[in-house]
Amino acid sequence: MPATRILMCPPDHYHIDYAINPWMERNTGEVSLELAREQWTALHDAIAARAEVTLIEPVEGSPDMVFTADAGAVCGGVAVACRFFHPERQREAGYFKRWFEEHDYDVHEPPASFEGGDAWIDPEQPWIWIGYGFRSSNAAHRCVGEWLNREVLSLKLVDPRFYHLDTCMSVLARGYVMYYPPAFDAESRQLIEARVPAAKRIVVAEDDVMKFACNAVNIEDTVIFNSASDTLKSTLAEAGFDPVEIPLGEFVKAGGSARCLTLKLLG
Repeated sequence: MPATRILMCPPDHYHIDYAINPWMERNTGEVSLELAREQWTALHDAIAARAEVTLIEPVEGSPDMVFTADAGAVCGGVAVACRFFHPERQREAGYFKRWFEEHDYDVHEPPASFEGGDAWIDPEQPWIWIGYGFRSSNAAHRCVGEWLNREVLSLKLVDPRFYHLDTCMSVLARGYVMYYPPAFDAESRQLIEARVPAAKRIVVAEDDVMKFACNAVNIEDTVIFNSASDTLKSTLAEAGFDPVEIPLGEFVKAGGSARCLTLKLLG
């Protein structure tokens, strides 16, 4: 089985000087770049011990480029490039698109806003979960599904604290899904329950979702996240996962964590 490949971007130019989500609103100018580098390096090293890490060069003036999950959705040699909703991030799109092209991906650009943080591809299922409501438009969902040759399962987000799907949901190995139900409307909760058997649904408490426990990187049976309660860690262990905590508080200040800092390049 080929090794998991993950794209990351060093935090050389990371800071918070604008607010495009509720987390940023209370943390403008509050980042310690030195500590952010230490935390990013700890995450990088933990992932590199379990997967192949590829880097994209950071660009001055694009502080959120460190959150590579937002670059798009990648599967089977096809990349659906991001189309950012907020003007503050739109210049990043060109850098990510160029990287995809230089690495021989078949690149597509959606007709409406689409950010990779709203997309969870389950490599073991023929579908892709895509969130909408704050950043990505459901007008882009059909095209994304066609390009990636997957059924689209659209989920409406209703809590502005959880503006991307990956802040309140995580697709794990062996059919498991970890999620915070109040982040979704009733129809979306019903869809999750219809597609994911009860035994495979890990419901996350508010305490844990606020620690960005759902914003996790799953590599085989390892689940890496910022922080989680003993209860959630025990639940994951009982399901056969090895939960690994890596403090990422400097990135949580911007509304991001482990998954936001990584993009899986699925084969």
